Amino acid sequence: MDTTYYDHGTAAERWDRARMFFDAKEYAAAASVLGGLVEEVPEQTGPRLLLARAYYHSAQLRRAEAELRVIVERDPVEHYARLMLGRTLQRQGRQDEAEPHLRIASALAGDFDERS
Repeated sequence: MDTTYYDHGTAAERWDRARMFFDAKEYAAAASVLGGLVEEVPEQTGPRLLLARAYYHSAQLRRAEAELRVIVERDPVEHYARLMLGRTLQRQGRQDEAEPHLRIASALAGDFDERS
């Protein structure tokens, strides 16, 4: 079996490699590692969230949106995924769709609007 650098090693080693790429702002490389990892452990939020962030930072906004929607569907109170989904939609010029996610993220973080 032919394995690439991105797919080589244990899940923990690939997670470390993906974080290294992400921290070095090599977002496309991080996404390459994380894509396989998410396929292997689709139930884990951490790799999927980092994959969404890598997509976001590499301007792969539709892919980021898709990953974030999976997280939010599974865990509606995942604050950071809500925030990222709102920002991803904003960046695509979809402000009306972004607003509910941003409001929920603020509420989950305890940031309530003081205007009443």
